[in-house]
Amino acid sequence: MNWDETEETDGAATGGPERLVAADADGEDTAVEAALRPKDLEEFVGQERVREQLDLVLRAARARGATADHVLLSGAPGLGKTTLSMIIAAEMGAPIRITSGPAIQHAGDLAAILSSLQEGEVLFLDEIHRMSRPAEEMLYMAMEDFRVDVIVGKGPGATAIPLELPPFTLVGATTRAGLLPPPLRDRFGFTGHMEFYAPAELERVIHRSAGLLDVDIAPEGAAEIAGRSRGTPRIANRLLRRVRDYAQVKADGVITRETASQALDVYEVDGRGLDRLDRAVLTALLKLFGGGPVGLSTLAVAVGEERETVEEVAEPFLVREGLLARTPRGRIATPAAWTHMGLVPPQQQPGAGGQQGLFGP
Repeated sequence: MNWDETEETDGAATGGPERLVAADADGEDTAVEAALRPKDLEEFVGQERVREQLDLVLRAARARGATADHVLLSGAPGLGKTTLSMIIAAEMGAPIRITSGPAIQHAGDLAAILSSLQEGEVLFLDEIHRMSRPAEEMLYMAMEDFRVDVIVGKGPGATAIPLELPPFTLVGATTRAGLLPPPLRDRFGFTGHMEFYAPAELERVIHRSAGLLDVDIAPEGAAEIAGRSRGTPRIANRLLRRVRDYAQVKADGVITRETASQALDVYEVDGRGLDRLDRAVLTALLKLFGGGPVGLSTLAVAVGEERETVEEVAEPFLVREGLLARTPRGRIATPAAWTHMGLVPPQQQPGAGGQQGLFGP
C-alpha cells in the first residue's frame, strides 16, 4: 500500500528486485502499486508521527492559502515516500511532477523542469542525494527565492538571465539522508524520517491490499505474511500476491496461516523474512568459520557471491535482525543466528584464537 516507485541502484548491485524480499520495485510492483496506493493521509497506514506532523503542515498551508513548505522524506526503499508525495499533492489540490536525482545531470535539466512548473505544483525529486552538484546549487536559489539564473553563452561573454518561478513545493526523497549537503537540508521546511513497520501495521496493510485485490484472507494468514515482510509494505504486498497465487492453485483460494506458511516456504522466505541468500551467508559464517570473525571477501567467496552483494544486499537486514555483527576483525554471528539456524555454537577451546565458541555455554 505504501511504497516508492524508483530504486536507488540497479539489480546487479543490489541483488535485484527478482528477490522476493527485495525492497526495490520491479515492473510488476509498479503496475500493481498504482491501484493499491492510498489517496489521502486518513488511508495511509503507519508512520503515525510523520503523518501527524505532515497533516499539520498541510492544514496550516491550506488555511493560509499558501504553498506548502518544502518536504524532505528519508528512509529505506518501500516505506511510502513516493506515496506520501502524491498524498501531499492531493491534499493541496495541486498537480505533481515526478523525477529523480540521477535523471538531472545538468543544471539545464533542472532549469527546464522548474521553468515549466505551475503555481502551487508539487515537484517530487526521488533519490535527491544523487543529483549533480551544478543542479543542486541551482536548486538552492529555486527553493529559497523561487528564481533561477539561466546562463546563456559560454566563456567571458556568458550572461546570467534571472528567471522568476511560481511558488511550488519540492518533495525530496532519499534513502541516504547523510549524503545531502547541509545547505540543501536546511532549505526544507519539514523533514520526516520513515521507520520500518511493526507487524501489526503490516497486517493492516495486507488486509487493505487483499480487499482491493479481492483476495479472501484470514487474520492468521495476514499475520503470517506480515511476520516475513521485513517491516516493509512493498515486500508485504509482493508476498501477498505470491501467496494468493499459491492459494488459488494449491488450496481453495482462502489464505490461512497454513497456506501462507506453505506458500512462502516454496518461495524460500522463512519465518523471519530471510531468503536463500541470507541463509547462505549465515550458514557459511556458522558452519565454515565457526561463527567468525571472518573477512567480508572470504565470506563472499564462500557463498559464491560478489563482495558488494553480500555487503549491500544481505548484511543490512541480518544486522538489523541481530543475526550478524560487523567488527574491526570481521563479521561474527550472534547467539540469535545460531538459534535461528538450529545450530549449537562450538565450545571455546583453551588457548584457541578467533571468535569460535564465543557464544557457547
